[in-house]
Amino acid sequence: MKRIAISVATALVLGTVGLYYGAPSLFKEPLLSANRHLSGLDEKTADAAMHTIHYLDNGTPPNPASVHSSDTPIVLLHGIFAEKDHWVDFARPLTDQYRVIAPDIPGFGESTRRADQAYDYGAHVTRLAAFLDALGLAKVHLAGNSMGGTIAALFALQHPERVASVAFIGAPHGIRSPQPSTMDRLIDTGQRPLVAHDATAFKAMMDLVFEKRPFLPYPILHASEQDALRNAASNTRLWDAQLKDRYLLEQHLARLQQHPTLVLWGDSDRVFDRSGLQAVQKLLPQAHIAALPGIGHLPMMEAPADTAQRYARFLEQSSAPQAANHAHFNKK
Repeated sequence: MKRIAISVATALVLGTVGLYYGAPSLFKEPLLSANRHLSGLDEKTADAAMHTIHYLDNGTPPNPASVHSSDTPIVLLHGIFAEKDHWVDFARPLTDQYRVIAPDIPGFGESTRRADQAYDYGAHVTRLAAFLDALGLAKVHLAGNSMGGTIAALFALQHPERVASVAFIGAPHGIRSPQPSTMDRLIDTGQRPLVAHDATAFKAMMDLVFEKRPFLPYPILHASEQDALRNAASNTRLWDAQLKDRYLLEQHLARLQQHPTLVLWGDSDRVFDRSGLQAVQKLLPQAHIAALPGIGHLPMMEAPADTAQRYARFLEQSSAPQAANHAHFNKK
């Protein structure tokens, strides 16, 4: 009987492993839900600007550190072809004290993408305002990665009264780097390095955006690859819409000085070269700036705990009376 029990247990394990790799879609949602639960986040939806927007939200934080932290939510904005769950591990140390909201920006993730709609920066800023209105949020901290950082900055310039602070968690899009990045060189040869048409291109894209590639369960990685390949034609349209504003942020960044600003730039970023920090330091001399050693383009995924701690310290300093002191923050 013992041998039979062992055989049955072995068969169950092998069967589960077989499903894990043979039918990974069965495991995607349970894995995402479990990880969200660890960060206190739930998935919700809101209708705004002709789009259904999926987002993660922890609601009212259980242990707000101050009136400032509980009354001013954090909104996390992902980069191009990314999605809301890329913020979950980064959000984990923050959700006890802050309300944290991470949307799938319209056009990406599970949110609506419409063939008759524009997805350039002007449209993203307009839709972000509509999304915040739908949630009844008058003022927020905005933090973004890559495209999301640029949306955050442009929104702050258009609606300064609605933004308590701006943080670039990873290099923002739209800064001209004195030293061309790997992606810059690919773009200059006519390529679209973040649009994957096949498995080889998807692997190359992953190698480009990560220096320290985080563990991604196979069902999550497989689903990301399938989404990228299925949406390749549509992604080309969105890529071209963004590329027409290749250095848009640099034209406006100096006007952001009225907002507390954090810049965390991966020292090993192959998407936007670290030398772009020179332009940021010149245009935003008051900003809290740090280059992150050994980190690539997605620090909220490569080093979520460390990056979140840096962000939390920035929020604390920005809300304190002495935050008017413009000393650089962990500047490298």
